[in-house]
Amino acid sequence: MKQPIRMKDNGQINVVLHTKNDRIQQPVSEERPYMWSSSSEHAVLKKVESELDALVGLEELKKMIREIYAWIFISKKREEKGLKAGKQVLHMMFKGNPGTGKTTAARIIGKLFFEMKVLSKGHLIEAERADLVGEYIGHTAQKTRDLIKKAMGGILFIDEAYSLGRGGEKDFGKEAIDTLVKHMEDKQNDFILILAGYPREMNHFFTLNPGLESRFPLVFQFPDYRPEQLMSIAEKMAAEKEYRFSKEAKMKLREHFAHAREGSQQTFSNGRYVRNLIEKATRAQAVRLLNENNYKYEELMLIDSRDIQLNER
Repeated sequence: MKQPIRMKDNGQINVVLHTKNDRIQQPVSEERPYMWSSSSEHAVLKKVESELDALVGLEELKKMIREIYAWIFISKKREEKGLKAGKQVLHMMFKGNPGTGKTTAARIIGKLFFEMKVLSKGHLIEAERADLVGEYIGHTAQKTRDLIKKAMGGILFIDEAYSLGRGGEKDFGKEAIDTLVKHMEDKQNDFILILAGYPREMNHFFTLNPGLESRFPLVFQFPDYRPEQLMSIAEKMAAEKEYRFSKEAKMKLREHFAHAREGSQQTFSNGRYVRNLIEKATRAQAVRLLNENNYKYEELMLIDSRDIQLNER
């Protein structure tokens, strides 16, 4: 079996949440390697685990977060015994297509680090190129410093980070990168930087900035969801809104998800796609019930196949 966690020569831990071969459904392991996590002493982890377990897929991300927790916990125990407490840089890189859980994962990590007193606030500041890059010389550095200041004590999450390297040497995006790198070194214990974006573009981005990639010791790969995972997400989202699918609606969705990414690997938005589809279905259901003058309790909850409107060729 392939190892999902790989150590690179530069010290990075590369976490592949599932590989291409893993798309063939594997038997679910009954092994529970984290029995200690149920102890009352680890209430912090238990609290975060409840949020992690609500997420579909991302098993290796969940495993890595538990390992980070264990390392922080043991470091504190070592310090109590007079031993050297380990220090690790926790800046991260998230590679994945839209809707694969990157922002949600960053938010949960912030909560864990706050509870563990690694971060003083644990909040998440989301940013993109326009939030960092200015219009004249010196403006970009100031905007970037201001953003870092807001993120102090928490996480600065920059989505589509590769856009900072698109303009070449004369683009102000390079100034933003240089400012980020400086503060990553100077304030590495005061905030955590997470760069995120499409896998291919992120890989290209780091070839334009030698040395930058090695500053991110934790690299998480967020793969597209498999059809059965998309169905699970759809059912969770519907349940949260107090809807349920008819048998025919489920069959229609499963068949659609099996083919949804064909020809659109670069534009398929995973969880967002599912959310938009369900919102469209609830609107269609509302129109149908209004036309039928049918407001029975069960009917108000039920989404049937007629309500699943797909833009298929």
